Amino acid sequence: MVETMKAVRLHRFGGPEVLCYEAVARPIILAGEVLIQVHAVGLNPPDWYLRDGYRSLPPEWQPHPSFPLTLGSDVSGVIAAIGEDVENFVVGDEVYAMVRFPDNVMEGGKAYAEYVSAPASQVARKPAGVDHIPAAGAPMSLLTAWQFLIELGHEEPNPFQSFKHAPVPLDGRTVLINGAGGGVGHLAVQLAKWKGARVIAVASRRNEELMHDLGVDQFIDYTAIAADEVVRDVDIVLDTVGGPDTGRFLRTLKRGGALFPVYPLGFTGQEEAALLGIKVSTTQVRSNGSQLAEAARLLEDGTVRVVVDSTFPLAEASQAHERAARGSIQGRIVLTVM
Repeated sequence: MVETMKAVRLHRFGGPEVLCYEAVARPIILAGEVLIQVHAVGLNPPDWYLRDGYRSLPPEWQPHPSFPLTLGSDVSGVIAAIGEDVENFVVGDEVYAMVRFPDNVMEGGKAYAEYVSAPASQVARKPAGVDHIPAAGAPMSLLTAWQFLIELGHEEPNPFQSFKHAPVPLDGRTVLINGAGGGVGHLAVQLAKWKGARVIAVASRRNEELMHDLGVDQFIDYTAIAADEVVRDVDIVLDTVGGPDTGRFLRTLKRGGALFPVYPLGFTGQEEAALLGIKVSTTQVRSNGSQLAEAARLLEDGTVRVVVDSTFPLAEASQAHERAARGSIQGRIVLTVM
């Protein structure tokens, strides 16, 4: 008899209304994998990009998956079963993970569900004392900030450039973080402060109190003034928004500085950057259980905390996507499962 579970699936691309909460078969784990009983799921931009068919990408990059598919990559939960060759987990362990990203970026990571299978190498024990909801909000955003600013942690080819991304030492440097109130941004702020950087946070006014709580040295409300008009001589810009407008931050950097756009598509300022002596580099975040294990210590001792914008039951995933579409997200949106 096939065991079933509830999951949120797509049968076609479209708006939030195409997300269907339905019964599906529970995943079967392979050697080297674990089965996670999901307690919470973190939402990420790739979720709504895929739901919408990645319409912002060039046609040749757009996905043509076999429907139905299940979205999601970020989970926190409990190990329900372990496959052969798994030695570092036991049934009952509380864990968190970013599952199979970016390997399944065009097909969904299958995390919007009551159970998900995952390679054990991508899983880490949940930070002690941290609830499943903020833990589920951590993986992709935290790993993105970590791999851009602290340690890349893999040798995979870079899909966006011919050279390997290399983080820059942060101690004593001035770092500007654009989109500092968002999922990646608010965690990047905390990692940069942990590493001894002076941090300039660019976000909307509603994030000002949070940014000061997180210890930023300077806050800029982008709705009142453009950061590139008033900031000069910073060492590093992490632009969590990216896109065509990221080139405006070149003028904020000193010669020898670095511009890291999280979303690099549309950037056309490479020649200008070269003339200014500025390094522009990006990368694709990748699942990494060992990095999550290292970051868990920071979450456990309060050095880093995950801000949760809002929560929705798994069955209300469409409402969660509607919340994401309204923008101005402070921290993370999370689905609750158990």
